[in-house]
Amino acid sequence: MARTATVTRTTKETSIEVRLDLDGSGASRISTGIPFYDHMLEQLARHGGFDLDVAATGDLHIDTHHTVEDVALAVGEALRTALGDKAGVRRFASGLYPLDEALVEVALDLSGRPHVEWNVPMPECLPLGNPPFDPSLAEHAVSSLATNAHITLHVNLKAGRNVHHIIEATFKGLARCLLDAVRIES
Repeated sequence: MARTATVTRTTKETSIEVRLDLDGSGASRISTGIPFYDHMLEQLARHGGFDLDVAATGDLHIDTHHTVEDVALAVGEALRTALGDKAGVRRFASGLYPLDEALVEVALDLSGRPHVEWNVPMPECLPLGNPPFDPSLAEHAVSSLATNAHITLHVNLKAGRNVHHIIEATFKGLARCLLDAVRIES
């Protein structure tokens, strides 16, 4: 049985198409118009071992918030759909994930009960990239994805000074936990 999903999401602010294959190779084609966010979604696919295509257009002339949120919601929905009834999946995963000086703890349960605990204080930082990705959107992106995927997720910052490293370690940790949790065991 193919564990794939295609999600289309259109709002007044955005138009998004997501294709996800949980049993892929980690390949991705990401285009949100926000290079830093594209990089994080590429890390999610690569380290999660699934194929992810995202094509998004949004009201970036206003800011990046709607695009970041709506893409995360669509990816979460695709993940939930691709998992189906979750029969035989491992379901739980956790670990510590470093990136240089940053260390992030991620734990998740594909419980069907959306809940997010985010304990990741961000150091002061200018927005990243152009158009700018406001670091506060990292929490919103991860929470939107997990909520729409119906995942219980805990993210805790253990160490870190560089905001880019903290956010990237978070996305990589989420990816590695997803890789482990979606694994078929029986």
